[in-house]
Amino acid sequence: MQAGQPSHTARGAAAHRALHQTLEGGTIFSDPFAATILDDDTRAGLQEKAADPSLRPMRLFIAARSRFSEDALAGCVARGVRQIVVLGAGLDTFSLRNPHAGLGVRVFEVDYPATQGWKRERLKQAGLAVPASLTFAPVDFERQSLADGLTAAGFQRDRPAFFQWLGVVPYLTREAVSATLDFIAGVPGSEVVFDYAEPFENYPSERRAKVMAVAARAASLGEPWLSLFDPAELAEIARNKGFGMVEDLGLAEISERFYGELKQDIRIGAGPHLVRAQKIL
Repeated sequence: MQAGQPSHTARGAAAHRALHQTLEGGTIFSDPFAATILDDDTRAGLQEKAADPSLRPMRLFIAARSRFSEDALAGCVARGVRQIVVLGAGLDTFSLRNPHAGLGVRVFEVDYPATQGWKRERLKQAGLAVPASLTFAPVDFERQSLADGLTAAGFQRDRPAFFQWLGVVPYLTREAVSATLDFIAGVPGSEVVFDYAEPFENYPSERRAKVMAVAARAASLGEPWLSLFDPAELAEIARNKGFGMVEDLGLAEISERFYGELKQDIRIGAGPHLVRAQKIL
């Protein structure tokens, strides 16, 4: 990402979440704050995005990954987890909707300082108060220690936690991905949900060029794809980190579980994946 600027991909994901509320009625993932929190530039581009049918698969995927994560989060809270860490939070609104705040559930939002500052300004401009249960932890994933940033924010490493890590992995180096998984695995009773992308060679030729064009556009905006994983490789990495339970959903499983009637015309095969990994005590 460009120094001192909020993430372009964070803007894009927020736009897709907002459009899902209107175009599909929030069928997969309901978020009443999705549109409210948008900045003016992003809001101005919604009509153009809504009119582009090629963006529908990504919009549904982004809705599904939030749904998948928050379903897992609720399961963690039910088993006693009281710390939620949102890595690369962008304009995520869980902290504003947190139905578990009354149980003492704390939310730690981790993001690049510029993106986090942008979000805080968006909350102010939208008239949305920062919840008492939310703590901001600005961290540059590539240059700062996640452990130090979270500890400074009051995170307790000796207590269980749920980590939401969406829309981040492809933009990190493999070393940064590995270090983050090591940290999460070091938290007792930890669970993480994240998404990743498959290597270009996994795509059939007729789709490969389109995917590579998407990656090239991200790179032109200063956010190149740095880490792509084959599903078998990713599962091995997670288990080697000590995650005893690893659930990996490809496009076919995501479509079947979350899309319902919306799955019409959705291509399955190589593409983004959703992973839930749990450290078994």
